[in-house]
Amino acid sequence: MNSIGDSAPQCAGPLTNLVVPRAALPAHACDSHLHILGPSARYPYSTERIYTPPDCLLADYLPLQSSLGLTRCVLVQPSVYGSDNSALLEALQSLGNAARGVVVLSGKESIGELRDMDAVGVKGVRVNLVDVKSPSSNLPIQALLRLQERIWPLGWHLELLVHVDRYPNLDEELGSLEVPIVFGHMGYLSRGVDPDHPGMTAMLALLQSGRAWAKVTGSYRIGLEEPPYDTAALIARRLAKHCMERLVWGSDWPHVMVKGPMPHDADLLDAVTDWMPERAQQQALFSSNPAKLYQWV
Repeated sequence: MNSIGDSAPQCAGPLTNLVVPRAALPAHACDSHLHILGPSARYPYSTERIYTPPDCLLADYLPLQSSLGLTRCVLVQPSVYGSDNSALLEALQSLGNAARGVVVLSGKESIGELRDMDAVGVKGVRVNLVDVKSPSSNLPIQALLRLQERIWPLGWHLELLVHVDRYPNLDEELGSLEVPIVFGHMGYLSRGVDPDHPGMTAMLALLQSGRAWAKVTGSYRIGLEEPPYDTAALIARRLAKHCMERLVWGSDWPHVMVKGPMPHDADLLDAVTDWMPERAQQQALFSSNPAKLYQWV
């Protein structure tokens, strides 16, 4: 019998030529969102996955990290591994204090297992509400509250991958959460949706309240697929104007399931530094904000 994973489409790997970006990044610059994939022979992908990536290993990422002028990184559990965080945890152990992690939990982990994760640098839990068969018009608040009970003693945050335009009242719906909330891809606005959508306004309100953060990532996943990423640029500049102190940047390497041309990481970084050209903005985005969120300080 064929599983879902057996028919999951292959996706392209990242570009491998190294290019130095135009802007020199501040000290302790951090890539706050990347995925380690494989080796699949050692860490097989979930049969429930919706895509099949090529192996994209830590050894493949590190030269890119150096070429971009980054010294810190945050490994985020990709959906193809479900709640098996083995590949991520092994990479964290090899990186030491230069890295942090965001895992996915099954709910069966013991307190001891969670503490072991914390000890190697895990600082958050990811909840993916995008790659689901039947998205709900309401957030799973009770499940999030149960998750909060588990991560609160560890000082972890909750990272949500959601299309905020599906939840126009998300600031009210998430009002009972007390742990920090992190929104992936600047709220991951659905393609073709107006950036003034109430869901974006609600996310901005959470950021301005100091209860949430947003990742400036995945510009090619928002609005137009090709440069100059006008929708992403508009959102990023708006967020920088109103809540610069709540933003972190991430490469989204290795750019899984890109439907347009594969972006080059240096070009993506250059676009962001064009949107936020002031040195104080870049210091916050790349260094001081991630140091706070991921507990380097």
